[in-house]
Parts: sequence; C-alpha cells; structure tokens
Amino acid sequence: MFPDFRTCLGALALSAVTLSAHAEYPERDLQGVIMWGAGGATDNVARAITPLVEPALGAEIVLVNRPGGTGAIATNFVYAQPADGYTLLYGAENPQLHKILGLSQIDYAEFFPVNILARGVAVIVANNDTPWQSFEDLVADAQSRPGEIKMGATGPGGLPHVVGSMLQTVTDFQVTAVPFDGEGPGLTALQGGHVDFMPAGLSAAGELIRAGRVRVLAVVNTEELEALPGVAPITESFPDFERYLPWGPFYGIFVKEGTPEAARDTLVAAFDTAASDPGFVELMENNGNIMMNIAGDEAVEFLNQWQSVTSWILHEAGASEVSPEEFDIPRP
Repeated sequence: MFPDFRTCLGALALSAVTLSAHAEYPERDLQGVIMWGAGGATDNVARAITPLVEPALGAEIVLVNRPGGTGAIATNFVYAQPADGYTLLYGAENPQLHKILGLSQIDYAEFFPVNILARGVAVIVANNDTPWQSFEDLVADAQSRPGEIKMGATGPGGLPHVVGSMLQTVTDFQVTAVPFDGEGPGLTALQGGHVDFMPAGLSAAGELIRAGRVRVLAVVNTEELEALPGVAPITESFPDFERYLPWGPFYGIFVKEGTPEAARDTLVAAFDTAASDPGFVELMENNGNIMMNIAGDEAVEFLNQWQSVTSWILHEAGASEVSPEEFDIPRP
C-alpha cells in the first residue's frame, strides 16, 4: 500500500526544516564592526586577532570601523542586525557605561560575549614639547592654571573620561577635554600639539612611546610595568588612587543575544583558538595587556563587575547623568 500523499509532503517539509536547522555555520562571510576608529587600541586588537580566527572559523570576517557616540553607534548598529551570528561587535568597555551617561539604553546585557580577550592598562602620555617629566608635574601645572591644559578625550565614558573622573576624586584636577573619534585620532592630535596630554590604553600608545613620539608620565596601576621600566605607577604620587585599581579598558567580541547556540559555540571555539596563539599572546603582553580569553558565564560575571565598579566611580565623581541604582547596577 502506498503512503498517503499528504503524509509524504509533511515528511519532506519536516526533512527540509531539519536540514535547514542543522545547516553548517558559517555558510558565508561575516562582518566585524569595530566600535572605534583606525589606529586605536580596539582597532589594533581586532586586526591582530581576526586573521587568526578566520582559518579556525572557515570564513572571512570583513572588518569595518563605525566610530562615534563613545561606541554607541557601532553597538546600536550590531543590535539592529539579525541575531544570526553573521555580525560581530568588536568592542571595548564603553557600552557598560552608556546607560548612566545617558548615551544609550543598550549595554552588553543585550549581547552574548564570544570572548573577552584581554584587559588593558592605561597610561598617561604627553606631547614631547610639554615641560612635564612626571604626572605630578602635570597636576601641579594644571592646578596653577585651571582649565588651560588640553586633554585628548574620546567622549563620555571613554577611557580618558573615566581616568579624569577618578583623578578629580583624589586631587584638584581641572583640564579642558577635547574629544576625538577614538584613541588613534586623539594620539595623532597629541603628537601634533593640538592637545597637551591624554590618558590612553597602552596597547594604543605603546608603539608611540617606544618610538619616542610621545612622553609617558605614569601608568594607571599600583606597580611598575615590565613593558615600561622606570615609569612610575600613578599611586606613587597619588596613593588614594589605589582604591580604584586594578582598572583598565578591555577588548571583546560580541554577538546579539538570541544568536543560535550552534553559531555561538562555533564562534567561541574559533576565538578561543585564536586567542591562545602564542604570537597573539606575546603581542598583547608586550603591549601591557593582561590576557583573559574568557567567554559565556565567566565573561558575563566580569562584565557585570566592571560595570558596577566603574559606574559608581563616575557617579561619585559627579560625572553620571543618573544614578546606577536606576538601572539596578549594584554597588561594588
């Protein structure tokens, strides 16, 4: 006896759905959206890790820079794309502060952390024509002429903004912030004398420091860094800064929440392989970064802790638009 025609059609339809659900990922190239401009720390990390990911992933990742809004433009763009694993956000720490700064209602809670590659250490660098030989010299000069010294910045919630807010809680430090679309453009302006100094990630400023194109005044750390022998930690002159440390930028890859588990697992494995590459590890460590290479729940825990600490720092410094309590961000 022949099977019922409608039964056959139903079986064929079910088979098609099953095959579709188990289609190999990725079936096409991916887009990687970098939230900062060319030459900055996030851009440098993205372009170092991606060639190592592509062989493990079996697909190309086309990188594009979408700077602006202290990372909000790129974050909102990726959030607006389908949750299919084909649009990656190469991000830094900034979205974790967007809510309290009134920049956006979207933070990393709306994304799955594929990999938090590393956290960085901030440095304070100055134009070579400035007279300061230490960070203490800079602070003394700023106190003698409030608001006259120009600081390179990247907008509200950017690394310079956070470090500047920390400083304002431990000493009188009034400078004029000049915003740029990322650390790369800011450091270029610093070399040209358009600004006088800038807090920046060591991974962005490291080559300029080694080449003697900018002068490093301090590391935002409690100890001297092996990568910068002889450069004093900021706590040497300002011991009260220690309560904020360790602190620094971080670099990660994210996909929109709701991305299929199979795609997430494939991405996690590919980025884990790439982040374990000895050449990449050496590059990151040489730039003063601390390797993390974490994903999933471990990464979420790190992101929540970073958000809690930094949000309350900014709020206590009077730099937030609203209290972290309004977004259920707990005190650290």
